[in-house]
Amino acid sequence: MTESLFSGLKVVDCASWIAGPAAATIMSDFGADVIKIEPPGVGDPWRGRGPLPGRPVDYYWQLTSRNKRSLAIDLKHEDGIAALHRLIASADVFVTNFPLPVRDRLKLSADHLMALNPRLIYASFTAYGEEGAEAAKTGFDSTAYWARTGLMDQVRAEATTPPARSMPGMGDHPSATGLYAAIVTALYRREKTGKGGVVKSSLLQNGLWANGCAVQTRLFGEHVAHRPVREDAPNALAGHYQTRDGRWFIMALYNEQRQLRGFLSAIGRPDLTDDPRFATDAARKANARVLLGILDAEFAKRDLADWRVILDGVGITFGIVATVDEALDDEQMQACGALVPFADGNGLTISAPFHIDGVEKIAPRRAPDIGQHNESVLAETGYSAEEIGRLRGLGVFG
Repeated sequence: MTESLFSGLKVVDCASWIAGPAAATIMSDFGADVIKIEPPGVGDPWRGRGPLPGRPVDYYWQLTSRNKRSLAIDLKHEDGIAALHRLIASADVFVTNFPLPVRDRLKLSADHLMALNPRLIYASFTAYGEEGAEAAKTGFDSTAYWARTGLMDQVRAEATTPPARSMPGMGDHPSATGLYAAIVTALYRREKTGKGGVVKSSLLQNGLWANGCAVQTRLFGEHVAHRPVREDAPNALAGHYQTRDGRWFIMALYNEQRQLRGFLSAIGRPDLTDDPRFATDAARKANARVLLGILDAEFAKRDLADWRVILDGVGITFGIVATVDEALDDEQMQACGALVPFADGNGLTISAPFHIDGVEKIAPRRAPDIGQHNESVLAETGYSAEEIGRLRGLGVFG
């Protein structure tokens, strides 16, 4: 394995779907040895999910389980649990999102595993937290992160339209980063004290954090209204505009005192600088709909490629409303290390969303097949070839 920051760190990924496993994926990017625990035969249910049914490539799985080794064992079998317990005895981190009653039944609760390994970091992820009436309730990011926290309600086009639909993993991946932060914080504490411990995170907490601006406003007693439709927005200099070729971009011109004159000159409307309808902040807000109409007409005169050059030339903050297809050729995404090639040179994947100066991430390896590393992982924990054969005969591998 490539020598990196987490080389020698053993992480047991005993979670399913996205958030918990993705936290382990981040650790794998920095060299951790991540062992994915799966049920034999079917594997993690996330394997079978994908945007294109029937395609031979498990796209989502390659993102969430790259770099990992797969150990497929039946945890309902006492020998399967015994094998996992032996693995955990030498592990540094254990990640799970199993429902709390299931953990107790399988002897995978924090109490069970911390007794086997006091230096273990037990990373627990749930939908709604581990206290309260809904602690045992199941949830996905669409239901707990987006819907429950007000995010889904607030990002709808307007108050009367149906709630917006979130994309797959849109809340899980940010939540994974939060869980990763908890794990690394606990590892830091272990370096200071020598003791492991339990860390917890949930979709609900992460979603509330993501919607913190709106919720905190409400906590102080203020009403949080739905955002107005585009034509009624109070600031015409911070919004979406469509170009001649049908593309959209969003502009965020907030430093109006310094940038407005240059902006108006660049778009060919220096005459608006001294127009009393737009000469002050208050006037621009009062006449926002009028200014919006003027800017609509101006931006419709050129293609997006032209406007990118013009707006960049005067330092205006804006972003194109890109399509997923455009990520394939986005040079900046590759230049900043957000998109990286697989180690086999075939295609790209999305790297962990941060960098540490002087620390190289490993070249991402393809996600494993179900049970691909059964024998090697068990041999490393002390199982002999004969014992592994016995487990196979007992059906522990399916």
